[in-house]
Amino acid sequence: MKLAGKARMLRIYFGEDDQWNGKPLYQAIVEKCRELDMAGATVLRGIAGYGASTLIHRAHLLSFSRDLPVMVSIVDAEEKIQKLLPFLDQAVGEGLIASSEVEVIKYMPPPGAPA
Repeated sequence: MKLAGKARMLRIYFGEDDQWNGKPLYQAIVEKCRELDMAGATVLRGIAGYGASTLIHRAHLLSFSRDLPVMVSIVDAEEKIQKLLPFLDQAVGEGLIASSEVEVIKYMPPPGAPA
């Protein structure tokens, strides 16, 4: 079965070392998404990147740097995304949030099919 329609996508970019209330920021965002009953959130850790500081962060074999780029991607209905934004305003101290309208296609097993 296939469902399609319009949705909103948020991509939140920040550093791996960023924290919110004593826990990694990515973890706090994912937990808030779950609390708000959002469709899902995916955390991706980059191998290199830079932001406003223009300092390039990258993984090195002999480096102990842990502040690699992180992106959290969330796709859900506009109304659900709007409920998340006040939390992000508080939690994301330094970073970038990109928002865009997207067309989603969700594949699901037909009703009554074995899981």
